[in-house]
Amino acid sequence: MDGGASSSRRVVGGGGSAGETVLVDHGRRRSPCGYCRSPGCTSISHGLWAQSIKADDYQDLLDRGWRRSGCFLYKPVMERTCCPSYTIRLKACDFVLSKEQTRVQKKMERFVDGMLNPRKPEHSKEVRPANGCIDSRNNHSLADSLGNTFGETLSGNNEKKNKEDVFLQVLSKGVDNAVNSCIERGEFPSIQLPNAVVKKVERQAKRKLSEDLLYTSNISFQIAALLRRAQYAQEKHSTAYLVNLNPNGGSLDIPANVIAEKLSSSIKCNEHIGLLVKACNGHLNFYSSNNQSNYLDLVSNTETFIQISEGARDKKTESSSTHSSANIPFKKRKLEIRLKRSSFDPEEFSLYKRYQINIHGDLPDKVTESSYRRFLVDTPIIFVPPTSSSRSVPACGFGSFHQQYVIDDKLVAVGVIDILPRCLSSKYLFWDPDLSFLSLGKYSALQEINWVKDSHEQCTSLQYYYLGFYIHSCNKMRYKAAYRPSELLCPLRYEWVPFDIARPLLDKKSYVVLSDIATRPFNRSSPPLLKTSNGTSFADNNCLSIASSSEDDEAGADHEFLDEDEDNKSDTEDSDESLHGELRRFDISNILIGLHGSRLRFKDLQRVFGPIDKSIIRDLELQLERYVRVVGSDLSSHIIYSLG
Repeated sequence: MDGGASSSRRVVGGGGSAGETVLVDHGRRRSPCGYCRSPGCTSISHGLWAQSIKADDYQDLLDRGWRRSGCFLYKPVMERTCCPSYTIRLKACDFVLSKEQTRVQKKMERFVDGMLNPRKPEHSKEVRPANGCIDSRNNHSLADSLGNTFGETLSGNNEKKNKEDVFLQVLSKGVDNAVNSCIERGEFPSIQLPNAVVKKVERQAKRKLSEDLLYTSNISFQIAALLRRAQYAQEKHSTAYLVNLNPNGGSLDIPANVIAEKLSSSIKCNEHIGLLVKACNGHLNFYSSNNQSNYLDLVSNTETFIQISEGARDKKTESSSTHSSANIPFKKRKLEIRLKRSSFDPEEFSLYKRYQINIHGDLPDKVTESSYRRFLVDTPIIFVPPTSSSRSVPACGFGSFHQQYVIDDKLVAVGVIDILPRCLSSKYLFWDPDLSFLSLGKYSALQEINWVKDSHEQCTSLQYYYLGFYIHSCNKMRYKAAYRPSELLCPLRYEWVPFDIARPLLDKKSYVVLSDIATRPFNRSSPPLLKTSNGTSFADNNCLSIASSSEDDEAGADHEFLDEDEDNKSDTEDSDESLHGELRRFDISNILIGLHGSRLRFKDLQRVFGPIDKSIIRDLELQLERYVRVVGSDLSSHIIYSLG
């Protein structure tokens, strides 16, 4: 367990001293929680606007629980926010792949080798229309889907390796057809809904649940979450489009178990498949039927598979029987990973817009170029170029970057990252909705971890991978703990604590002084609450709702800056006098003030400007003391505190 912030300042690669860190204090703000979305729950954070920031300064702020959204820096008030957010990281060289992560890697390898195709052909780019208008001719049984998908995917000597993947695609397509049917009947609103993914149930889970349980899908939970967001947007915006989402009227907040029941009754199976479909606690489960032997033959015997697939195609059209899957050659794909400095790219923005609309259900007119620039392009981090003679800077330099994933010259995913003296900090990922079956969120995280490992050889200080915030009380954020062995940052002493040590206490209480677990008896005391400074405060809404996008972090709601809530004034009842006394131990005399282009120490203000009203000086002292407390005395001693 090591301290978070560096104890001494460093000059990075000879170029780290170029430029200066200039911050504007925006105090504290509160807003509805973007994670639990429970009525009355609020997220409270400190805010700083960074006009510019050196890479090593931002690294030290990360190690004090800060994070950026564009040029806005925010730090949750852990003891007051409803969903405490702990900074999480792992040491790349210690990372151990799990079985699931290994499967993700192998799936991408098969896809690139041409042995795994999308569930929907690339040339057609079929996406469930936003208006919900589905051609009823596409609503076939699973046996029909089996014939179509098998014929397009399997070939040659690779049939054995691919047959179960194909079968999972068939089941997923059957669930998609059931969703389409529910939309046609008006049971679901006419908005873009996610595509289903059916997964095999592992043997260990079968022992706990049922030996007959073969496959399962959590699509009902995804649809329920999307409908909740639509309901929230309807209440917030009251737009005509949203008001008419539910043709039957009433709330869009449909429980996952109700959705699963509707889907299970819509899925069409027959004797060829040999599966029973049941809804169980919101999950859509596929069980083996009494005719289990036929099902096992279907999965294990390639010839039976071919006969059924050809028979299904013959029922639809006689001409289709002349097309043999063995005549379709494998097409290898070219995967490229490109690292570029953060800048606006129209192709990236187009992909981002598709992702936000299809995956998060954002309204098209809300996904604007300006909000995208502010959220994922703008950065205050000063770029540090590499030097040929130094091992302290990687080949790409330090700064903000976009890592592009390109398959056959088509952009399919973009990871927004910051590369800093000690870490790669993952900020956001957006990807092609048509390739959701590739788990690009997990795959990109593995690539970023590998990048840190490789770069450590050139830049010895760069050894950590930061995954952003971990929220134990939010199920969607717990996936980050799967990257092991990870550490969480103590919100009080800024020491790193192994996740396995912290987890038992987090299971009982959402806010914990983590360093107390490993070093001393648990102390329930917490630092005094900081009162919001005077002046307008604003934040990118995404700062406070990083609920993961897809599998990733990452999240997303609307990214507009918001004015501070009026009731923020009553957020704390601490008097200025008591707070002033508590914070007096911080020496603010040498803080460097930026004022109208000038730089001077706080202690020199009155010498330069003459006598200043005592109440103004007192308010500024309180503001500076709060600032020192949240950024640390080391950082506050050399960065510039801008007053305008």
